[in-house]
Amino acid sequence: MAYESGILLESGTNELEIVEFEVAGSRYGINVIKVKEIIVPMPITPIPHADPAVEGIIQLRGEILPVISMERVLGMGQSANPQNDKYIVSSFNKQQVVFHVHNVTMIHRISWDAIEKPSGAYSTETSPVIGVIKLGGDMMLLLDFEKIVMEISPETGIRLEQIKKLGKRERSDKRLLVAEDSPLLRKLLQTTLSEAGYERVEFFENGKDALTYLEKVAETGDVADTIQLVITDIEMPQMDGHHFTRRIREHKGLAKLPVIIFSSLITDELKHKGTSVGADEQISKPEIAELVLKIDQYVI
Repeated sequence: MAYESGILLESGTNELEIVEFEVAGSRYGINVIKVKEIIVPMPITPIPHADPAVEGIIQLRGEILPVISMERVLGMGQSANPQNDKYIVSSFNKQQVVFHVHNVTMIHRISWDAIEKPSGAYSTETSPVIGVIKLGGDMMLLLDFEKIVMEISPETGIRLEQIKKLGKRERSDKRLLVAEDSPLLRKLLQTTLSEAGYERVEFFENGKDALTYLEKVAETGDVADTIQLVITDIEMPQMDGHHFTRRIREHKGLAKLPVIIFSSLITDELKHKGTSVGADEQISKPEIAELVLKIDQYVI
């Protein structure tokens, strides 16, 4: 079953659609944009010495895809009703991955500002939870699937060696703003941007906090004297990157700020969304060297 949604044609609404699935009776969500299709389980070929969370590989329409067990990733019990198990075939970061879950139930359309970021009391840097969604008296957890895959296969993430190939650089007089909700990605971006010479970087966990900061800066004078460029993810609680970009373009004091969207959701099919809200560039994670070269073009 493939998912198609009218929301994919809209831009900057600060809304998303989430596919709800279950693992051991608990409810989780994945952005519908990442979901190519949902299929019933099929025979798996085990891979010797693979990560414990990887069940093996399947062949789907001629493509070899890894299958990740979400019950193993989340440390949950086995499926009580294996006949309901499903494979979520997903696509992000220029790769396809299959997630084995216990059931897929429904799709929810919600606003990003209805998603709360995890509290430090029950979330850590190692947690895959990036958002808590209240659904009446129940809750659903939004998971960081990029983090899940990166921890299983580190080479799929941002790599420092890509920056080292650019050679010694001096950009310390430039100041950037980054909106990125993942603690892991913020740390990786801080390390790689510093290696690239950009040591003055302001990090924010979502577009809402970043916009509030920029608006305050704009009240005191020319924002370009403080921030030379904005980098934003798309998926973030409170305010997503598309809406954040649109708000920058609509603000008289911020409209000229260069904005680069750096996200796992950048595809040929979805680039029109970033274009329509006024992004200057759109780069797919984990292409960090390409990101740095684009930054160079706008802040020199």
